[in-house]
Amino acid sequence: MTPITASLGILHLERGLTPGATPPPPLPGSLLNPATFDFPVITETVPGAWVENVVRGDPTLEPAYMAAARRLVERGAIAISSTCGFSIRYQAAVATSVNVPVAMSSLLLLPVLLRQLPRPAKIAVLTYDSTHLGQDLLGLDDSADRARIVIGGIEGGKYWHDELKRPPPPTDVAAIETDVIACIARLRAVHPEIATILFECAGFPAAAPTIRRIAKLPVYDITTLSRMMLASVA
Repeated sequence: MTPITASLGILHLERGLTPGATPPPPLPGSLLNPATFDFPVITETVPGAWVENVVRGDPTLEPAYMAAARRLVERGAIAISSTCGFSIRYQAAVATSVNVPVAMSSLLLLPVLLRQLPRPAKIAVLTYDSTHLGQDLLGLDDSADRARIVIGGIEGGKYWHDELKRPPPPTDVAAIETDVIACIARLRAVHPEIATILFECAGFPAAAPTIRRIAKLPVYDITTLSRMMLASVA
């Protein structure tokens, strides 16, 4: 019997790989790269969860998310995250189905980040698809807090199109950087009060070092939140 090792459990979307095919290696700094954390990572694919229906919000996926989370705990997960920030829709269901910390999306950081900043400052949320990131996913009840969040997406860009392919090609970090840099520039032109950037998309962390250097702003993402969870229980 394979010994169980304490790990970060990651709920993974379907990728459409041919059976037996080897997926491309995870990028440095990405959620799926074991070197990103001081702990090993293990994954479970959520059956039926594709980019398009998770981003759009498919309530019928809830039982599959819960079952996959329980499998991760059985395999040794001491905290659970997800490869899609839009999985925040299933946060409550997954959290009630297991007995370990659960953070399905970096969006959970918003209330904390707002209180780190002076009242006039704003947070730019950079997302895979802004047309589906509504106020209901921000977790903010106060209208004044919601007004401090500006949302920008990369929908229509190369990475956006690549992720809809089955299987998607290897992640093009340069394409992410190009789209995100352009999006940040558009947002800052309208909202010069932006003081922090939050990546909703779990594909963006590989580009975070470049974005920090160019934007000269703090950048938070799902790996930030996952490290916090691991530190709390490791």
